Amino acid sequence: MERTHAEPVRFDGTHCSIVIERPRRAVVVLRISGRDVGEFGDGPMLDVERDLNVGAPLELFVDARRAQGASLDVSSDWAQWLGRHRAAFRQVSMLTSSRFIQITADFVRRFAGLGELMRIYTDPAAFDEALAAAIAARD
Repeated sequence: MERTHAEPVRFDGTHCSIVIERPRRAVVVLRISGRDVGEFGDGPMLDVERDLNVGAPLELFVDARRAQGASLDVSSDWAQWLGRHRAAFRQVSMLTSSRFIQITADFVRRFAGLGELMRIYTDPAAFDEALAAAIAARD
């Protein structure tokens, strides 16, 4: 099911907000604000899962510039989910906002076995440029 240019999907909770955007086919942006303690369960993963196998490998951009952290359980759940669906991704890119988030992202990359498939950004401009390039490439 192609969900290009759909309205963003929002998950708003007490500790965290997650917004999922689809600017182009096979490009998904997940924006995290606050501290993800798991209050949404597997809702965000199931939402992104709808974009897998749309006829092109998915590019997932995780914008955590406003994130304060994630619980170990949440990080583990995402790592397992990404690992299970590794073959469906062209690239996973994550912007980190702090050294703690960067360490968490590196854990997810290693645990999921993503290796070079996952890029971790510390520079918002570089992340935004990579996102813009992915969107332009899908035009």
